[in-house]
Amino acid sequence: MPHDIVGGAIGHNHAHDHLHSHLKPEDEAAELQVLAAQFIEGFVQASDKSAYLRLAGVPFERPGVGGETALKLVDVELRTEWQVGTASPGFGSRELSYLPFPGEMVSERTNMGLVYVSLDERSVLDIREFLAERKVEMGR
Repeated sequence: MPHDIVGGAIGHNHAHDHLHSHLKPEDEAAELQVLAAQFIEGFVQASDKSAYLRLAGVPFERPGVGGETALKLVDVELRTEWQVGTASPGFGSRELSYLPFPGEMVSERTNMGLVYVSLDERSVLDIREFLAERKVEMGR
């Protein structure tokens, strides 16, 4: 990629000084959903679940609310849901506008939660939250 030299510093020849995509929030949410689906599929197929989690960088301990006691990863929960309709606020009313889906529009989605515990606390980390944190850590 061509670079400009400005005031003795090397910079990219565009308005940004870094490389990464700038997704709209709805596109970012869709990307996270795809990543989560692939992560879950890999976990389900992995013959060694613990090794899969370690390779993915999932922490087996996290700080608790007080920060003093480490929470330990004890369970991974998978939850399957089927969206059978949609509801949104009605215009000028407190009633929801409800649209049930015909059979072919019903969609399935699976989500994963990482369950951490201590003597005082139980916390579930949604896999999408974990993946979003990883993206930030990786500079994406």
